[in-house]
Amino acid sequence: SRVHRAVRPVTARVTSTTRSYTTEVKDQDCVIIGGGPGGYVAAIKAAQLGLKVTCIEKRGDLGGTCLNVGCIPSKRLLQTSHMYEQTQHYLPELGIECGDVKLDLDKVMKGKDKNVKGLTGGIEFLFKKNGVNYVKGHGKFKDKNTVVVDGLDGNTVSGKNFIIATGSDSIALPGLKIDEEQVITSTGALSLKKIPKHMVLVGGGVIGLEMGSVWKRFGAEVTCVELMDDIAAGADKEIAKTFKQSLTKQGMKFMMQTKVLSANKQADGNYKLEVENKKGEKSTLDCDVVLVAIGRRPYTDNLGLENTGVKLDQRGRVEVDHGFATNVSGIYAIGDVIKGPMLAHKAEEEGIAAVENIINPGVGHVNYDAIPSVVYTHPEVAWVGKTEEELKEAGIEYNKGKFPFSANSRAKTNADAEGFVKFLADKKTDKVLGAHMIGPNAGELIAEAVMTIEYGGSSEDIGRTCHAHPTLSEAVKEAAMATSGKPIHIPG
Repeated sequence: SRVHRAVRPVTARVTSTTRSYTTEVKDQDCVIIGGGPGGYVAAIKAAQLGLKVTCIEKRGDLGGTCLNVGCIPSKRLLQTSHMYEQTQHYLPELGIECGDVKLDLDKVMKGKDKNVKGLTGGIEFLFKKNGVNYVKGHGKFKDKNTVVVDGLDGNTVSGKNFIIATGSDSIALPGLKIDEEQVITSTGALSLKKIPKHMVLVGGGVIGLEMGSVWKRFGAEVTCVELMDDIAAGADKEIAKTFKQSLTKQGMKFMMQTKVLSANKQADGNYKLEVENKKGEKSTLDCDVVLVAIGRRPYTDNLGLENTGVKLDQRGRVEVDHGFATNVSGIYAIGDVIKGPMLAHKAEEEGIAAVENIINPGVGHVNYDAIPSVVYTHPEVAWVGKTEEELKEAGIEYNKGKFPFSANSRAKTNADAEGFVKFLADKKTDKVLGAHMIGPNAGELIAEAVMTIEYGGSSEDIGRTCHAHPTLSEAVKEAAMATSGKPIHIPG
């Protein structure tokens, strides 16, 4: 049975202070450490439900990694680089001649920074409108009821409930010092001052492939060194295989099942990487930029958790129950600091659910089978629910339906018809168990499948729903029809 979300405030509405410059903030109903997607959404939701709320953020700008040095600036660069490449190679095919196309990298970066500044300021505006008390500085637990803030405001904040929403940090490669100029994380990849001649990606996950795509389109040679046998960890293997083929066609090089043994800076200022494949064969790569994208770790350092008794697991994540409560009464945790995929939208859902559980324990919930993943390359990749590999391992019988964008009229007229949509549904009930897409606007199209899974719908439900013509969404409808029956626009 579905659990209904809390809808009514339980305390008096707060509309006063926005920023605190006093030395002490007392008697807060909810104190949130971290102003990223999980933390700021939780803060606004808590205020909307009538709680006295303080949000503590050390960065000085709200939005966390995602908005400042992650999701948002990377999407600006992905869009810009895609348009640059399209102008060079796609528009002439349509009969549009643009002449000598030039890239002004400095202007590109200024546009990206302007986007970020506007959006971070927008969150602070929402804090003011919702009555959230905003404290700038690093928050550290003094005890389970008090947080000391070192930073711009230097407050002590006490409260009844706390939500840890401190996010994650990039994992460094042992023996390779990050300088964010030549040896970079995703943060440095967003602010390079010149186009690399040869960029080596250490790691073939979402972050590496997105940023590798940006700089490949801008003109760099890009080589991806990946330890596993597939790129895009977590994706359905058929999708991952197709994805790799597409990126290879675009000119990106891959060294799969290969590890980096060492990286040394040469006299000319470039780096020489020694790598080894699964056969034990060693080789070297010369490059001027190394992007280390081997994953992220939860940020739980210097939070004073030892002063509270909050338990961490072996990977340094905060242990929580299904309601996001830790082992210490009144302390909750959400987002990248707990188990599960490190995704901004996952953190947002957990933030709302945690607040609801503070007000009414047991009410807030998150359906992890309905959390989508998206890779914002071109083509885009998106998935939700179970992969074929997971269903086979679990012994679940399923039906599969696929539909190619090459048979979709809108994709054809857009001259952007690479990829396909695939549904996986329970063989007996037709309940949708997973959806996987690679192609134009996959990150937007996946929403229909997410809602279907959230409400326990079937592939027939989607197949019998009218979709506007001509749209890319018809590929979703036809893939669903192929799952429960037969599609119209390809032979059954």
